[in-house]
Amino acid sequence: MTNLQRNRVVITGLGAITPIGNTLAEYWEGLMMGRNGIGEITFFDASKHACRIAGEVKGFDPHQYLERKEAKRMDRFSQFAVSASKQALADAKLVIDELNAERVGVLIGTGVGGLKVMEDQQEIYLSKGPSRCSPFMIPMMIANMAAGLTAIHTGAKGPNSCTVTACAAGSNAIGDAFRLVQNGYAKVMICGGTEAAVTPLSVAGFASAKALSTRNDPELACRPFDKDRDGFVMGEGAGILILEELEHALARGAKIYGEMVGYGMTCDAYHITSPVPGGQGATRAMELALADGGLKPEDVDYVNAHGTSTPANDVTETHAIKKALGERAKQIVVSSTKSMTGHLLGGSGGIEAVATVMAIAEDRVPPTIHLENPDPECDLDYVPGESRAVPVNVALSNSFGFGGHNVTLAFKKYL
Repeated sequence: MTNLQRNRVVITGLGAITPIGNTLAEYWEGLMMGRNGIGEITFFDASKHACRIAGEVKGFDPHQYLERKEAKRMDRFSQFAVSASKQALADAKLVIDELNAERVGVLIGTGVGGLKVMEDQQEIYLSKGPSRCSPFMIPMMIANMAAGLTAIHTGAKGPNSCTVTACAAGSNAIGDAFRLVQNGYAKVMICGGTEAAVTPLSVAGFASAKALSTRNDPELACRPFDKDRDGFVMGEGAGILILEELEHALARGAKIYGEMVGYGMTCDAYHITSPVPGGQGATRAMELALADGGLKPEDVDYVNAHGTSTPANDVTETHAIKKALGERAKQIVVSSTKSMTGHLLGGSGGIEAVATVMAIAEDRVPPTIHLENPDPECDLDYVPGESRAVPVNVALSNSFGFGGHNVTLAFKKYL
């Protein structure tokens, strides 16, 4: 199938559960207000941890979306995914029934899956013995279950899969879902990323790898592109998009937020945690996404950056954006929404794609908060402090993951 024969793919529904809001409206308002979702960890006693802050989802009630018995048999990452997917379907006004179920698929990425269940069950195993482990432990823990449970609870019988590419997982899921609709394997895909890894073992592991900020001040810790940054802050939640074949969407009179047009993915093949110096892999991902969408650098208005607030990423990503976009890089806006939500690992690509699509729909870009002392090597317009009204016709969303995974998604206004 040539590019000319490929289906056009539009976004008709969005769902979000995040540290700054548990619906799309709350999340977008939080981004526009520059709301800080990072605070002291409350899920466990973090007093002995080097990092004691995170972007926790607050006030989430899975029983708004699930029966109590069903919710009890899910890890939090799956609860987030099913709930955000139901939000997105409601937003799209899409009813899945026996007539369309086989053409509606699910593709949801996650970095680590049910880590909380694994930690809890290990403790039970050690203290009470193997016979006391839950029979639901494995299905609650495995990474694909967010996609599987979303299908079970929505009735989607089409293509179903899960990407597990660390912090690029949510974006890979959206990109792979885009390909399925583009090439005619599904009419609709429920896709995005989810994560619930604010757990004792996870926080300890990332801190031992020197990846997390140890400032432990919610107002100082997560500061992408700032010269005083010292690591990322973990977050949790889920972001879901409804990708739909254009003619299918038009036939049912669907609201259209924008169009997805490009997907680029590469690998650094360099190091298990560090990006390759100079950002060649990230540059190629952006270039591939642009080429895939028939776009040129001068078409781009906004980049939702991976922007983790780590010493290595922010400089590397800045260099990559400048290489991929050339002179255009100095004329556009770039921001990191992780400054508000923290880093959702495999869920980050989901909520950041939602933010990118909303920026196109609303012609307004989220800020990078806490950016007070820019790193001299980070010399682009990162929209410090406050959101900004800017015409956004084309936008890119970047996600990079441990293992050298690089993903760029390209979106544009639907015309």
